[in-house]
Amino acid sequence: MAAVRIDLHVHSSASDGTDPPATVVRRAARANLDVVALTDHDTQAGIAEARQALPPGLTLVPGMELSCLLEGSSVHLLAYLVDPDDPALNAETELIRDDRTHRARAMVGKLRELGAPVTWGQVTEIAGGAVVGRPHIARALAAAGVVETPAGAFTEEWIGDGGRAYAGRYAPDPARAIALVRAAGGVPVLAHPRSPGYEITDEVITGLAAAGLAGVEVWHPDHDHSERRRLAALASRLGLVATGGSDDHGSFNASGLGSETTPPEEYERLLGQATGAQPATGQPAPGEPR
Repeated sequence: MAAVRIDLHVHSSASDGTDPPATVVRRAARANLDVVALTDHDTQAGIAEARQALPPGLTLVPGMELSCLLEGSSVHLLAYLVDPDDPALNAETELIRDDRTHRARAMVGKLRELGAPVTWGQVTEIAGGAVVGRPHIARALAAAGVVETPAGAFTEEWIGDGGRAYAGRYAPDPARAIALVRAAGGVPVLAHPRSPGYEITDEVITGLAAAGLAGVEVWHPDHDHSERRRLAALASRLGLVATGGSDDHGSFNASGLGSETTPPEEYERLLGQATGAQPATGQPAPGEPR
């Protein structure tokens, strides 16, 4: 029997990915995934479209990637299977999204002061209907020839943390975010804790586990073999679920759906902690074999 393939970290154009949610789930099926989680930044706006387009046999885990701040540093929290109607969590994500827009406008203003030929209209066109984030601004800079690739915008020269055109924003403390996710029946998992710019120490992870953190993302494109080994051991010691995901953003990055996956037994542990939403599985059309 073929191994079950589970990618629990994927983005769509509902945030800063390049593909619509329906396209994402079709790509997931072509990548021979059995389970995919849609985890757009601070929104579940793409879940309904993804669910409607689910290919037969593919399971969709509703989720999102919450922006947090810890002592001025960015922390990302994957929130799985929350109640989509939870008022407290929805109010928090709305506040985060509103401040994202103010921040993005400020960054575009700074870029123009620096002579970069980008406009708010160009950036929002790239974003489509999604809340504007730094990746959209980076793509605008690349399109204008200011940088060779969008990745080249994330430097001190432009919009990297602390860069000339960088602007801060509101985001909750991760302990508060964990509490909100738990209260909404969801499962909070720390995202890519060893990615450049998002490094979280073992001591901080231990403290977050005491605050209700359910898991830690071990298998991620930014984590080398030694970091995966250390994170897996830490997760085991703290009783945390160890997850994996590609962090795919479509053509914005090259990781590819299914390039990193979650072990089936860890996925089952994650499901066992959820009391909010449930995964959805695509069904064959009438008359098709089941």
